[in-house]
Amino acid sequence: MAVVLITGCSTGIGLATALHFGRLGHDVHAGVRKPAAATELSQAIAAEKLPVRPVALDVDDAASVSAAVGEVLRHSGRIDVLVNNAGIGGGGAIEDVPVDWAKTLFETNYFGVIRTIQAVLPGMRERRSGAIVNVSSIGGVVSIAGHGHYCAVKHALEAASEALAQEVVAFGIRVAIVEPGVVVTPIFSKARRFADPTSPYAVHVRRLLLFYQMQMKTPSQPADVARVIHDAVTTGEPKLRYLVGEDARLIAAGRQRTSDEEYVATGREMSDDAYLQLMRQRFGFAW
Repeated sequence: MAVVLITGCSTGIGLATALHFGRLGHDVHAGVRKPAAATELSQAIAAEKLPVRPVALDVDDAASVSAAVGEVLRHSGRIDVLVNNAGIGGGGAIEDVPVDWAKTLFETNYFGVIRTIQAVLPGMRERRSGAIVNVSSIGGVVSIAGHGHYCAVKHALEAASEALAQEVVAFGIRVAIVEPGVVVTPIFSKARRFADPTSPYAVHVRRLLLFYQMQMKTPSQPADVARVIHDAVTTGEPKLRYLVGEDARLIAAGRQRTSDEEYVATGREMSDDAYLQLMRQRFGFAW
């Protein structure tokens, strides 16, 4: 069985992924910023007697990343699979979001991923085997008004992952990008939103929330993403990208059918009803 390191395991996708790999017998190291506060994880491990060990890991802190990887190597001798899941959400219109906050988004969702990758790659290269899964988003495929900074960081992660996949394939290492649509996780309640109703861009934030409401008709669960992550690292026919959820598949296909000019024109004035009807037509939403 594989030795697996997963980041962001306190809740949501990371928690579900740690438990999924553990239930299948893998040697799992579940990265959390504060192990004592990861009660749901600890309770599940104890109740099911799973081979999952919480590890203190803050992806924003290079020393924490180095210490966590060192701890895993001392305990298990190697890391076969790295799942980069830790991340934060939120945002608003490009002009409305302070640059300093946008930097924190990149610090966690992009540079945090790069730190963990750089920490585990030397061992994977030496063994000439391994798998790295970067959890992105449909926002890494399609950018939407009112969510530009989040989409930007996910696009950056996808670009880096595509380059990395080419760089490490000769060493027997696979890279996978997992792109969920809306997933029912605490990231929404934790997200910081810059949504001033007096902003000249308030209409776009409102439309973004309407769009989410449409997606929430058929949301994915964290366990759905966990299964796709496991498949990505165990399949005999690996792919670079894995969409997760009906909404993600519809949105990706609809964007491909839409020209750049048509897509930009979505920002023009129209009623909310007209906007929702356009989204249904463009992306094939049946709800």
